[in-house]
Amino acid sequence: MPLERVQRSLARAGFGSRRACEELIVQGRVTIDGTVATLGDKVDPETAVVAVDRLTVNLDPNVRYYALHKPVGVVTTMHDPQGRPDMRTLMPPDGPRVFPVGRLDRDSEGLLLLTNDGDLANRLMHPRHGVEKEYLAEVGAAPTAKHMAKVRAGVPLDDGLAKAERARVVAASGDRGAVRVVMTEGRKREVRRMLAEVGLPVTRLIRMRVGSVRLGQLAPGQWRELTREEVQALAQDADGPPPRKASRPPSR
Repeated sequence: MPLERVQRSLARAGFGSRRACEELIVQGRVTIDGTVATLGDKVDPETAVVAVDRLTVNLDPNVRYYALHKPVGVVTTMHDPQGRPDMRTLMPPDGPRVFPVGRLDRDSEGLLLLTNDGDLANRLMHPRHGVEKEYLAEVGAAPTAKHMAKVRAGVPLDDGLAKAERARVVAASGDRGAVRVVMTEGRKREVRRMLAEVGLPVTRLIRMRVGSVRLGQLAPGQWRELTREEVQALAQDADGPPPRKASRPPSR
């Protein structure tokens, strides 16, 4: 890709007009490969590491970040050899190739992130970064404060201790209720197994949030592109320097 002036690259990445991007450069808020940029500097959008206020900017139009509301019954893979509904049935067939960040069980629903930014995806999934995942669980018993204290303290499972960072009762009536649980791990069916172990069998599980990104008003099966601000927030959630490539706002 040919070299272009950095203010043009920033404008194309969603940082406002070219004049506004020139102001960012004059203010010393832009760096190229770690060096403060000056007006007239040129970059290769595919290789240069350009940052604004220390947050790396996506100059590559091929990098994409999506939020998807995965419905129940869909498996979290781009191709299922058993022929079950997979991610391909939900994403545009002519769009860029992306992959899921983590997994959601087939019988669970809610927020699933997809991207082709491998660096950020790996950091979001690795337990040592402690990225929060928030779930709303409908349960087949009336939850109590004692139940919540148990899951916050830690519940022994076959594959180790499962522990909620936070947990609270949302509703309780008769023989059913709902709880919100925040986890920083993603073992297979961990939330379901943990709640069942304390006497709260899950009847419906929805992931409401991953890091700073929320499910919001997305209906089952719907998707949207993440904004540049959301991707930069995810980079901060992953507890480390931002990824080399961050998102641009959706072009719609």
